[in-house]
Parts: sequence; C-alpha cells; structure tokens
Amino acid sequence: MNTTLLMTALLATLTLAACDKPTVVNVPATPVAVPGPAGPQGETGSQGATGYQGDTGSTGATGYQGNEGVQGETGATGKTGDGTTVIVVPTETAPVN
Repeated sequence: MNTTLLMTALLATLTLAACDKPTVVNVPATPVAVPGPAGPQGETGSQGATGYQGDTGSTGATGYQGNEGVQGETGATGKTGDGTTVIVVPTETAPVN
C-alpha cells in the first residue's frame, strides 16, 4: 500500500507539472517614429471674421474752473546803476570718480 500511495502521488505530481507550463509571450518593441523630410507648403487659409468692436464710451463730466488769483502789488523801482558790469566766474571743481 505504501508503494501504491507513493506511485499515485508521484504520478499526480508529474501530471500536474506537465500541464502547468506558462506560455512566454514576446512583446515586440514599440517602433520609434522618425520624422521624414518636410513636404510642400499648403495653401493659405481664408481670412477670419473681424471681431466685435466695443461701444464708444460716454464723455466724462467737465471739471470745475478755478477762481482767478489775486493780483499782487507792484514793486518799487530800483536805483539806476553806475555803469559797471560785474562778471561772476564759477569756481573750478575737481573731477568726480
């Protein structure tokens, strides 16, 4: 009986092992698209429709006009000079670096 049980277990193992072979599927590599030379230029398309032009805005309110300023007093006339001309020469400055 021991040999029968052993032979049955061995036969069952071989039978199941023979049926359990996974199929290997080779997936082909994805081809890389390489662009070819540029073709001739196509025809020019038609002009699109002009967009909506907005309404003209309304004119704003006119501002207030200010009051006229006060006229100042006329200054006194200065003394006449003695005919001497004074020329003021600016001082020389060092160049700035």
